[in-house]
Amino acid sequence: METSQIVLNQGLTFLVVATGIILILVGGFLIKLLIDLSKLTKNLDETTSIVKAEVGPTLKEFNDALKSISSIAQNADKQVDSLTKFLESVVGASALAFTRAKNFSGGLLKGLVKGLATVIKLFYKK
Repeated sequence: METSQIVLNQGLTFLVVATGIILILVGGFLIKLLIDLSKLTKNLDETTSIVKAEVGPTLKEFNDALKSISSIAQNADKQVDSLTKFLESVVGASALAFTRAKNFSGGLLKGLVKGLATVIKLFYKK
C-alpha cells in the first residue's frame, strides 16, 4: 500500500506542477493580451482624433466645391434658357419670314404661270 501511496502522491504532484505551469503560461498570455489591447485602444484613440481633425476642413472644402458646382450649373441653366429663348425668337421670325416668302413666291409663281398661259393663248388665237 505504501508504493501505491507514493505513486499517487507523485501523480498528484506532477498534476499540480503541470497545472501551475499551464496557469502561469495562460496568465502570461493574458497579460500580453491586455498590454496589446491597451496599445490598440491608444492607437485607435489617436487615429480617431486625427481623422476628426481632418474631416472638418475636408467637409468644409467639399461643401464649398458643391456650392461652386451648383452656382456653375445654375449659371449654365440661365445661359441655356436665354439661348433657347433667343433661338426660339430667331426661328420664330425665320419661320414667319419663310412662310411669307413662300406665300409671296407661290403667289408670284402662280401669277407668272397664269400670265405665261395667257400669253400662249394669245399667240394660239392669232
